[in-house]
Amino acid sequence: MKYMTTYDMMETARNTNAWMGATARAMASYPVFALSMNPLLPLMAAWGEVTERTFDRMIAKPDWGIRSIVGADGTDHLVDVTPVVERPFGNLIQFVVRRRAPMQRRVLLVAPMSGHYATLLRSTVLSLLPDCDVYITDWHNARDIPVSAGKFDIEDYTLYLADFMRELGSDLHVIAVCQPVPLTLAATAYLAAEDPSAQPRSLTLIGGPVDPDAAATEVTDFGRRVTMGQLEHLAIQRVGFKSKGAGRLVYPGLLQLQSFITMNGERHSKAFSEQIMRVARGEASDHDAHNRFYDEYLAVMDMTAEFYLSTVERIFKNREIAKNEFVVAGRKVDFGAITDVAVKIVEGANDDISAPGQCLAALDLLTNLPDSKKAAHLEPGAGHYGIFAGKSWRLNIRPLVLAFIDANSDAPKSAKGNKTPSAQPDQGENVINLASA
Repeated sequence: MKYMTTYDMMETARNTNAWMGATARAMASYPVFALSMNPLLPLMAAWGEVTERTFDRMIAKPDWGIRSIVGADGTDHLVDVTPVVERPFGNLIQFVVRRRAPMQRRVLLVAPMSGHYATLLRSTVLSLLPDCDVYITDWHNARDIPVSAGKFDIEDYTLYLADFMRELGSDLHVIAVCQPVPLTLAATAYLAAEDPSAQPRSLTLIGGPVDPDAAATEVTDFGRRVTMGQLEHLAIQRVGFKSKGAGRLVYPGLLQLQSFITMNGERHSKAFSEQIMRVARGEASDHDAHNRFYDEYLAVMDMTAEFYLSTVERIFKNREIAKNEFVVAGRKVDFGAITDVAVKIVEGANDDISAPGQCLAALDLLTNLPDSKKAAHLEPGAGHYGIFAGKSWRLNIRPLVLAFIDANSDAPKSAKGNKTPSAQPDQGENVINLASA
C-alpha cells in the first residue's frame, strides 16, 4: 500500500488545520472575553473563521447554485441539473430550464479535469443559459471511485467525449476549456472516422495545450524538466481507507492545490490577510468576493494516476496531438479526417497557463478543413481565467462565440435527429436536482 500513508498524512494535516481554526474561532468568541477589550481576540476569531472555512472547502464539492434565470418573457424560470448519461468517472448533465421551449443553440461545455470540479465553469454556464440549451461534462473525484471501476486515462477520456457527442446528436456545438481542448479535438477526429454523422457542427477551443511547445510557460517548463519516473515517485499516491476509492492510485487534489497556490503565493497570501482583517472589522459576508472565489478555487478533486501521467507523457512530452500521432483504442486518430466541423480558437494574450500559440496550433492540424470554417481570436490583456469566465468572456468573447455558433447552425440534421427534450413544466419550488458524483 505504498504512498497511502502520505495521502492520509495530507488529509490529517488538512483536518487538523480546520479543527484549529474552529477552536480559535470558538474560544475567541466567548462573550465574557469581550469585557477585556483586547484587540487580539477579534483577530484570533477572524483568523479561526477564515482558516476553518479554507480547509473545510478543500474536500467539499461546490453546488452549482443556479436556481433560476430570467426568461425572454421577463419571468423567472427554475433550472434543474439533470443527468443525461451517467458513467463511473463522469456524467453528462443538462441544465433544464423549466417552461422554456427547446433553444436553437445546443451547447456542450467540456469542463477541465485538472484538479477542480466542473463548477469552475458556473459563470460560463450562467452566461450561456439565457440563449442556449446547455450540457456539461461533470467529472467525478477519483477518490470516490472504487478500484473495481477500472482505469481512466486520456484514451478513456476521449472515448467518453465521443460517446457524449453521440448521445446528443450532430445538432450540437461544443465548447472546450483549457485541459480538454486537445482531447476534444481528438474525440471529434475519432468520430469523423468512426461515426461521421455524430460530429458536432462546431468546436470552440479555449486556451488549451494542443501544442505545448508552441509557447513556453511554467507548466511546459516543468513538463520538460521532470522525468516520468520522478513524477510518478513525487506526485502519485494511493487513496486512504477513509474514501470509497481506497487503494486507487491518484494525483491528489491537495497536492495540485499546493502547486496552484505556489504559482501566485504572494497574491494569495495578501488576499487571505486582507480577508482576516475584513472579518475582524465585521465587513466580510458569507458570499463576498473573497469567499465566492476561494470556495471554488480551494475545492479540489483527485485525478486518476493513469490520466495525469498519460497527459504529461503523451500530450506534453511526446506531443502526440501536435504531431498527429495520437492513438485511441488501437486506432490512430487523424485530424485530417475533420472536413465539415467549423473550428474557432480563443486565446488570451496574457495567458500564463496555455500561452498564445498553444491552442492556435489546432488549425494547422486540420489540413482538410476549408479556411472558411476556421477562425481565431486573441483577446488583448486577458489571462487564462478571463477568457472563459471573466470580464473578457462576458464583454467580448461570449458574443463572438454565439455569433460563430449561429454562423454554423444551418447544416442538415443527422439521421439521429435532434435529441433536445421538450419544454419542461414548472413543478413548483423544488430544490435543484444535482447529478450524483
